[in-house]
Amino acid sequence: MNKKDIIQKVLQHLSNELEATKLAAHNAHLAATDDQSIAETQYDTVAIEAGYLAEGQSKRVEEIKHSIKLFEQFNTQELEASSTVVLGSLVQLEKGIENNEWLFIAPSSGGFKCDITSEKDNNLTNKITVITPHSPMGQALINREVDDEVTLLIQGINNVKDPDYINAIS
Repeated sequence: MNKKDIIQKVLQHLSNELEATKLAAHNAHLAATDDQSIAETQYDTVAIEAGYLAEGQSKRVEEIKHSIKLFEQFNTQELEASSTVVLGSLVQLEKGIENNEWLFIAPSSGGFKCDITSEKDNNLTNKITVITPHSPMGQALINREVDDEVTLLIQGINNVKDPDYINAIS
């Protein structure tokens, strides 16, 4: 599997998200400053709410720009295979073998999912999920090796522990 293909898919997703968020920020700013938004009574908060929305969307635009910069600066050394899980590693857990599921440790964009078809592996489609080293799963995986047990605590009513084993690191 080519990690650069994964990075390109993440960058494309971030670019699309950036454009949509810029538009949303612009529209929220227009709504906040529109003559129709002027408060008619002390209880009319349309302009205030639109202003908060515009501020939040503008912050999201900056977050996405920062994520794009992190992916564009991804060091090629970080993409090389390692015997331990590090930033840039592709990790497969035993529970992910059957469905060709892999975790890509990246500096941002945790939760992004994509499919990568590998010509080298007879056009096998791999399901990739991006996680960050700061996520609970990322923290459990960093500096681990193949065959290490990884236990994730799923907090809730019963605080369930979900053990698994690292099958492969690429």
